[in-house]
Amino acid sequence: MKAGGDHADRHSGATTFREALRDALREALTADDRVFLMGEDVGRYGGCFGVSLGLIEEFGPDRVRDTPLSESAFVGAGIGAALAGMRPIVEIMTVNFSLLALDQILNNAATLRHMSGGQLNVPLVIRMTTGAGRQLAAQHSHSLEGWYAHIPGIRVLAPATLKDARLLLGPALADPDPVLIFEHGTLYNMEGHLDPAVPAVDLDHAAVPREGTDLTVIAYGGCLSKALAAAEELAGDGISAEVVDLRSLRPLDDAAIIGSVRRTHRAVVVDEGWRSGGLSSEISARITEQAFFDLDAPVERVCSAEVPIPYARQMEEAALPQVTGIVAAARRVVS
Repeated sequence: MKAGGDHADRHSGATTFREALRDALREALTADDRVFLMGEDVGRYGGCFGVSLGLIEEFGPDRVRDTPLSESAFVGAGIGAALAGMRPIVEIMTVNFSLLALDQILNNAATLRHMSGGQLNVPLVIRMTTGAGRQLAAQHSHSLEGWYAHIPGIRVLAPATLKDARLLLGPALADPDPVLIFEHGTLYNMEGHLDPAVPAVDLDHAAVPREGTDLTVIAYGGCLSKALAAAEELAGDGISAEVVDLRSLRPLDDAAIIGSVRRTHRAVVVDEGWRSGGLSSEISARITEQAFFDLDAPVERVCSAEVPIPYARQMEEAALPQVTGIVAAARRVVS
């Protein structure tokens, strides 16, 4: 099924999010012998979501390594390899399972540079799937990237476009600190045409895929397409919404967020994480701290319901941020 989907994409001339990620991996493996990929089923099976399909045939089992089912063990091995001068890319199947490696990420990867007085860098990239919308129930569907954005010493990225899927990996591998990349599971089949001459991207700045004047809608990852769809619906009502794609969750691009809010004077934050203590809370607080007197209405937040993500399709959809909820929040801040 995976191979068939790729074959169809090649014939249509389109590129999928999955293929863009694979091309980025292929380029990294080709460019630097220190780079290798490791994780559960990344080799012979081609990755749980088909991202690494075919790479073991190209680069061999030393560069594309299947690991035992122990997140703590293989993330720890990745940290050790990074300390020894390698450039490992570690794939964790889903964000929920990354909690089994949280000790390695928080207590080792994120702290060693600080605790060694700058003598030890951990140039490690960890990729994982996040988010709901695929009827995989609670243990495979949560959006916990906001938890990781809480941790100093690491960088947290959330690509939402083909361009970022293709181009963020190179700068991430060049970063001397650990970089976590969260790939929303609903994006893998997203397809489009990627300009081969597209310029490089950096890891520090948010993007503005749609400009507007009446309010700012801030989103990332799997919610970006919903934010853009909401902006299109609002345009039909004469409401001009600017959409900010965060891309980087740690560090946040305060300049882009606050600059947009100062232009539009209203903000809606969309976050698939839970509302309580989440990333949306941090963004709302920063807007209030830095642009309070520019606001013409309170900041609105559209988040997932405070429940474990349900399995049943209609309940899952009800628990997640949707276009209708974003549109309703936008209308409240504009009214």
